[in-house]
Amino acid sequence: MAIKITEECINCGACEPECPNNAIYEGGVEWRIADGTTVKGSYVLKDGTVTDADTAHAPISVDTYYIVPSKCTECQGFHEEPQCAAVCPVDCCVPDEMYVETVEELMAKKEKLHI
Repeated sequence: MAIKITEECINCGACEPECPNNAIYEGGVEWRIADGTTVKGSYVLKDGTVTDADTAHAPISVDTYYIVPSKCTECQGFHEEPQCAAVCPVDCCVPDEMYVETVEELMAKKEKLHI
């Protein structure tokens, strides 16, 4: 499943540079599928919406850092554990129950993001 950042986030920013998919954004910052990936053209998001990789999307959170579920692979194929959770000083990077995915699904997502 994807990782989410809870309201306990202290906005330290330690998680953002650790994400190999560039799925973590500072609160209030727009996100794009193309950011930190090799995706070009159309891309299907977790909710089934089709978007262009370069389209800017509204921030998921305005006050704290956030993780884009359509880009989060729990670091599968890169690291043995989610790096955001490993570096978070307040343990606010936790599994997101809304986006349950198998290791195989996470690896397939990784392959789509990094051709």
